[in-house]
Amino acid sequence: MTLPPQLHVLIRDWLSGNNVLLQSRDGPVLVDSGYSTHSALTLALVERVLDGAPLARLVNTHGHSDHVGGNAAIREAHGCPIAFPAAEADLVENWDTTALLYDYADQHAPRFHVDERLHAGTTRVWGDLEWRMLAAPGHDMGALVFYNPEHRILVSGDALWENGYGFVMPQCMAPAALPATRATLDMIAALDVRIVIPGHGEAFTDVRAALDRAYRRTEAFAADDVRLARYALKALLAFTLLARRSMAMEDLPSYVQRVGIYRDMNAAVLRLPPAELVQLLVGELVRAKAVRVADGRVFAA
Repeated sequence: MTLPPQLHVLIRDWLSGNNVLLQSRDGPVLVDSGYSTHSALTLALVERVLDGAPLARLVNTHGHSDHVGGNAAIREAHGCPIAFPAAEADLVENWDTTALLYDYADQHAPRFHVDERLHAGTTRVWGDLEWRMLAAPGHDMGALVFYNPEHRILVSGDALWENGYGFVMPQCMAPAALPATRATLDMIAALDVRIVIPGHGEAFTDVRAALDRAYRRTEAFAADDVRLARYALKALLAFTLLARRSMAMEDLPSYVQRVGIYRDMNAAVLRLPPAELVQLLVGELVRAKAVRVADGRVFAA
């Protein structure tokens, strides 16, 4: 696939979202900053491409910790303003760690401030390219994706991956989330997209196939809230294990009872004793080869 020479994609992993670096005459712009524990690596990767030039702006697709965790460190290192989706900018300014899924999901992001609010339906020029700000609610109800019609490039955040999208809250807890996810897929399907740069995973060009997979997943979730809750909790636990490297199996029942999002989702949908919930989640993650269990501990694979 061919990308404009001023557009650099730094592929990360499932703990840190990908970084997109756009170089231009007006100064480089970085999209998303990864998880907090990867901040030093994020800075090193970005500065290797910048070769001494300071960032002009940091932009976020949405407010989850794996996309904003490096914001404070990048702001400190480069003194650049932070542009953020307007729909959830007040959550950041008020530092609502429940709505932003930080404390509520046992995730971490150093506090930062929003300098510029990005409104859906507007355009910005980054990397000498025009980008449309498009609302992409679902996984995150305030998220934006960025579309460049000239090169037909979509920076999709967690709204569309090659094999799915970011977890969505169960329908009994957030009735608008899954319909919004479907509407976001419809919006992307209506665009003329050649390349998708997702928040996780490699950039891809078979957009139709990715959308088909995402639609099938959405329909399966719509038919079964238990399936949706299990998927969400597995994604959260896998993320936590990536951040911590490992956890003791004997500590997990108290963990899922203590951390708000596990406790609330289990109470609303699965209704399992904490020990049974842990056995379910870990067992399915082991079968998916996302984690391994050894010597009484669960390790990220």
